[in-house]
Amino acid sequence: MKLASLKHGRDGKLVVVSDDLAWYADASHIAPTLQAALDDWDRVLPDLTNLATDLDHAAIPRERFHEHDAASPLPRAYQWADGSAYVNHVALVRQARNAEMPDSFWHDPLMYQGGSDGFLGPRDPIPLADESWGCDLEAEVVVVTGDVPLGATREQALAGIVLVGLTNDVSLRNLIPAELGKGFGFFQSKPASAFSPVFVTPDALGDWWRDGRLHRKLMVDLNGTPFGRAEAGEDMTFDFGTLVAHAAKTRRLGAGTIVGSGTVSNRDADGGPGKTIAAGGVGYSCLAELRTIETIEGGKPVTPFLKAGDTVRIWAEDDHRHPIFGVIEQTVG
Repeated sequence: MKLASLKHGRDGKLVVVSDDLAWYADASHIAPTLQAALDDWDRVLPDLTNLATDLDHAAIPRERFHEHDAASPLPRAYQWADGSAYVNHVALVRQARNAEMPDSFWHDPLMYQGGSDGFLGPRDPIPLADESWGCDLEAEVVVVTGDVPLGATREQALAGIVLVGLTNDVSLRNLIPAELGKGFGFFQSKPASAFSPVFVTPDALGDWWRDGRLHRKLMVDLNGTPFGRAEAGEDMTFDFGTLVAHAAKTRRLGAGTIVGSGTVSNRDADGGPGKTIAAGGVGYSCLAELRTIETIEGGKPVTPFLKAGDTVRIWAEDDHRHPIFGVIEQTVG
């Protein structure tokens, strides 16, 4: 089942979307918003599932689904916690600045709590007041949980995942060092993120969702040119069960908590840093990783960060090359 929120007020209007993303049916008679559905998930899930089945069989009134009309499925959320599950990415960034890589990073997930009071829609522009801040895209996989108990095991955490989607977790790279130097984490350097037009229930993903990982390529284009084709299911040191359990170690997670994977990153086939697509590699899911490799290999970065007018496109495809979650497409403005 695929769920979306059409732009309507602060929290959108819940709709069920057909598998091919062509049609939608109003679900507001079942739950007015996605958050309301998540708050009462066990009760509303059968009704939403039946509505989705009727929609796919054209058995009910339906309307065309246009991704430009969609907000992020959760236009705001009670909690947005982003991990760094692809430790290869972390290791490269630290290598570029000659920082030691603690061994604990391979065993204990990194995670920060981001701003969740308002997200960008999947086709909304990326606001950027100052290009010197170093605006970067970050293509990631995300999950949404129901209620997860304090101290949940990995298995309990996996069972608590009810939806899967994608995000562009925008970063202002040149603001990060000073913020982290204060020892108090990200704030100004992490503006609003955007999420895929639809979130999908794990069962609808079939074998693409297994072991707490999404086993699809994460596609990234920059200004119409292929930039990233990383395999989201590979080189993921911490699966989503581990990430959600990590978040729930000292607190219960409320329904509607979004947990991110961090930037998807693959090693090259020889085990070294990834290569660009033009050089035969799978590319990257953020500019910082490419700039890091340029620094390691040439002493300084060459590729600039995003500037006004640049367009970022992020999606994942099914076996017929159709987007599974819809497309995040944003222009810096």
